[in-house]
Amino acid sequence: MLILDTFLIGLSSGAIYALMALALVLVWRSTRVVNFAQAGQAILSTYIGYEVMNRTHNYWVSVPFAIVAGAAIAAFVDAVLMRALEKRSHKGSVSEIAPVIATLGLLGLIRSLTGMIWGNAYLQYTSPASGKGYEISHHTIPFSPQNLIIVIGALVVMGVFAAVFKFTNLGLALRASSFQPEISRLAGIRVDRIRTIGWAFAGAAGAVAGALVTPTTYLSPNSLDLLLVSGFVAAVIGGLDSLIGAVLGGLILGVGFAFILQYIGTSVTFSAAFFILIIVLFLRPRGILGSKIGRRDA
Repeated sequence: MLILDTFLIGLSSGAIYALMALALVLVWRSTRVVNFAQAGQAILSTYIGYEVMNRTHNYWVSVPFAIVAGAAIAAFVDAVLMRALEKRSHKGSVSEIAPVIATLGLLGLIRSLTGMIWGNAYLQYTSPASGKGYEISHHTIPFSPQNLIIVIGALVVMGVFAAVFKFTNLGLALRASSFQPEISRLAGIRVDRIRTIGWAFAGAAGAVAGALVTPTTYLSPNSLDLLLVSGFVAAVIGGLDSLIGAVLGGLILGVGFAFILQYIGTSVTFSAAFFILIIVLFLRPRGILGSKIGRRDA
């Protein structure tokens, strides 16, 4: 039962890590930029959802607003900031890393903005379900209705992304623009617009992660920072080029976290993620499902 309990704890955490990893992979595939501002974008959209919940007193009404806000914020960041920086970046020069540095600056800017508007106090995003674990044969397992919502919500988002990328022309355009942007332009695909859609998808995934995990903890300008670190580690574990790898990496990290904390202790909470990362990269340097051959530049 202890092993089962530990696995269930890791399952809900892993689902959240997978969502953040998906958001990071979506941006990386289209721009080759690690979006460190993803946590800031997610927290801003979560605050917007929080405001809607306070006015409607309905969690389920607030979530769509948070998702739309997350998509709009991410699309704005790409269209206004990232495109301009990319046009001024030159391979082999210092300016090539300007977009990455810009995401770090943007993270700090969003933190300051949310702090100015909502303050730095811990706020409670009301949970739509009980946090008390289910009882099975007089044993209360550490898996509650709220955890079930997290897992189902993550599965729905992953399923939507899988359907879009596999069965739609938009998904085909997203994949083509990611791996062969020059050829895609020759084929008539508006790569810049498609890339912005990919950023919007990433923003929506981050918003879902924020809306799902915040009711189990608290809301503050820095409350999703650890989630960003965990999502990045999960993305690297799975392979930065693979959406499926992001999901797998999130689950591995979540379950691995749970077992390390259960059998070793809470003193290694932060270092446990990097310990798991080192083990995986030692065995699979490109990640579990990372591509063996990198994309060629024309």
